[in-house]
Amino acid sequence: MICGSMTFAKEMLKTKEILEEMGHSIKIPTDALEIANGNHNHDDLEADYNHCVENDIMRTHFKFIEESDAVLILNHNKNNISGYIGTASLMEVGLAHHFHKKLFLLQELPHHSEHRWVHEVRIMRPVILNGDFSKIE
Repeated sequence: MICGSMTFAKEMLKTKEILEEMGHSIKIPTDALEIANGNHNHDDLEADYNHCVENDIMRTHFKFIEESDAVLILNHNKNNISGYIGTASLMEVGLAHHFHKKLFLLQELPHHSEHRWVHEVRIMRPVILNGDFSKIE
């Protein structure tokens, strides 16, 4: 399962393609294609709220995580934070950890003194890929 900020929807599609070429079976958020194609504006919080509730997005993605062997968080730079992980992705990381899933981060995290959430993510001991998908086993 690929997770991350939906700002990275296009990158999710590209990463899915790369990993499938490597022989992995990949799930992505159900609305990633719609967002990547500009058919849903996830930054319009009111519309996004309605979309997520009507489509039970969170429960669906949590189920994908439960069914997966591993979770890859695309933690690109966002909001002037290198290795950004947003609130929804933080929940997904926690759920993956709870279900004993392999946990991968695309990039290194910022130092935990910069953002409290980094401390919690590091406790879960993810594998940092530093952009190298061949480290995914």
